[in-house]
Amino acid sequence: MYEIAAVCRATRLSARTVRYWEELGLLPGVRRRAGGRRIYGEEELSRLRFIQRLKALGLSLQEIGQLNAVHAISGGTRPMLERLDDLLALRLRDLDRRIGELGQLRDEIQKYRDHIGARREALQARPDTR
Repeated sequence: MYEIAAVCRATRLSARTVRYWEELGLLPGVRRRAGGRRIYGEEELSRLRFIQRLKALGLSLQEIGQLNAVHAISGGTRPMLERLDDLLALRLRDLDRRIGELGQLRDEIQKYRDHIGARREALQARPDTR
């Protein structure tokens, strides 16, 4: 069992974040000692790391909450993984679209730089132009 300080060291999350995720229901079943202090086990550490990974993959806390709800309602991991797969497929489509847009923007910037370079060369060829 771990107190929140040890959990924060292990996950590199702030205590505020851990408490907030608990308030949102992303970390259900956190136990408390007689004095009311939260204590965490390996299951909670694993869940926190899973949430961190999902956040790094671009999922919102709301989407992660939906995954928790699917898991709780269905009582199993398979439906949750199917929903996660759907969410990640959406992320991939969005990333592919954004990568395409960034590629187009890069091409436009390069063309404009080429245009500016040609203009600068033309101006340098004329000694009386500043």
